[in-house]
Amino acid sequence: MTENISGKRVAFVMTDGFEEIELTSPWEAVKNAGGTPVLIAPEAGEVQGFNHDTKSDTFPVDLTLADAKVADFDALVLPGGVLNADALRVDESAQAFARGFFEAQKPVAAICHAAWVLIEADVVSGRELTSYPTLKTDLVNAGATWVDEEVVVDQGFVTSRSPEDLTAFNAKVVEEIWEGEHAGQHA
Repeated sequence: MTENISGKRVAFVMTDGFEEIELTSPWEAVKNAGGTPVLIAPEAGEVQGFNHDTKSDTFPVDLTLADAKVADFDALVLPGGVLNADALRVDESAQAFARGFFEAQKPVAAICHAAWVLIEADVVSGRELTSYPTLKTDLVNAGATWVDEEVVVDQGFVTSRSPEDLTAFNAKVVEEIWEGEHAGQHA
């Protein structure tokens, strides 16, 4: 990665049950490229990470969804994890926050099960993307074109299937943040 994203603030939205490596790996990629990652959650305090189905570390919340504003960030990253994504997809503030990035034409990245949140935010119709394979039918039913590739980029919208795809995912996340707003990014 040669892109420098100095001065760019990146929102990482999650709640308890996120896949830890899907936070820590892109977080480090953003930091290493000069960006500032910010952990946002529905509640203040800490969020509980998981390594598949086993609890791992907790991470301090920097900002709650109630206090977060899309205008204060340059991009959004949504880590996966079944419990995390299932909880966030019914959280109206998480849906609205994610939708706001699409409306502002800012880069959005989602990995693994995180696409569930974007189905509920009503932003996947007409978009090409990937996810954990078990979400394929949900995404197709929501109007997306699902493909089985390690990383898919559709006008500033970056998606990957699982932790095995993090190297490609991280590179594209940084690249899309570096490129900035995308006219083709829409809600």
